Amino acid sequence: MLARIWHSPWLLLALGNLFWASNIIVGRALLGPVPPVALSFWRWTGAFAVAFWFAWPHLKKDWPILLKHWKLMGALAATGIAFFNTTAYIGLSGTTALNVLLMQSCLPLIVTIWAFALFKERPSAWQLTGVVLSLAGVALIAAHGTLHALLGLRFYHADMWIMASVVIMGIYVVLLRRRPDVHPLSFMQAAMGLGVCMVAPIYLWELGRGVRITDQWQNYAGMVYMAVFPSFISYLFFNRGVQLLGGLRSGQSMHLIPLFGSIMAVLFLGETLHFYHLAGAVLIGAGILLAQSKMQAAIAWWRTSAVMPRPAPDRGPEWGIKRARFAPAMDAHAKTGESPPP
Repeated sequence: MLARIWHSPWLLLALGNLFWASNIIVGRALLGPVPPVALSFWRWTGAFAVAFWFAWPHLKKDWPILLKHWKLMGALAATGIAFFNTTAYIGLSGTTALNVLLMQSCLPLIVTIWAFALFKERPSAWQLTGVVLSLAGVALIAAHGTLHALLGLRFYHADMWIMASVVIMGIYVVLLRRRPDVHPLSFMQAAMGLGVCMVAPIYLWELGRGVRITDQWQNYAGMVYMAVFPSFISYLFFNRGVQLLGGLRSGQSMHLIPLFGSIMAVLFLGETLHFYHLAGAVLIGAGILLAQSKMQAAIAWWRTSAVMPRPAPDRGPEWGIKRARFAPAMDAHAKTGESPPP
């Protein structure tokens, strides 16, 4: 049974995204009795402890490479583990899970902006149009559909924390392409350990203010769940899906997160789906589909050209030979790109 699941990429991807969506649902249920910084700290401390036994053999071998890239690892841990999750939980404590799920779904477009800002990758006109549409959807959700708030640029405080977390996660996604060439478990373990160290001073500050976890077994059970399933199992399943299907096809599965999460928010948290949620989701989805459709068309054209090269007459036949020689390696790289977890 387990072997069949391990070799079923779409089942692994569906389960991984289901657990990632449940992070928002369980987190929303816990916040209040569990302070946001405490939740972030103990989630990743628990995940570090769970993953340690699996990662240690690889970490021993990869430690010199990770240490050599300590600055990059610090940046990745800060954006992908420490500050992304902490700001997300601060925002989640004051807004609905539906708002969080829908606003986080615009991450692919935020990545486009950061790719240009950090690496000068110029987006196409279609991608820019998609960014504008998706950000309009985010603004609609953040203003809770109120025209007066939109015109006055007054957004709800908690939703601004959520948007900040998406912006931070966008940096992580863009920087991830430069991560050290080590085993995924080594990378995950090092990033989680550094992230916990970064959250620890903020957690001590929170404790100093007298904010404590309410002593109930449900709170501790929820944190154990978040440490195991959304933090470790999801990452493991998603990476296996990437291994079997490639990064491009696997990345599309992440659109299941707002779908699964919205259903769970209504069923388990009793949240109400408002018109502005639907309108915002349509704008965000339209922006992503617009950018993705043009991107996929470009990828398909390039792959066709790579498989069936047509050299220009003035370059000579050796041009086609060189292109056909290097195309398989480039195509393999495009298939196995990695996407990070939320």
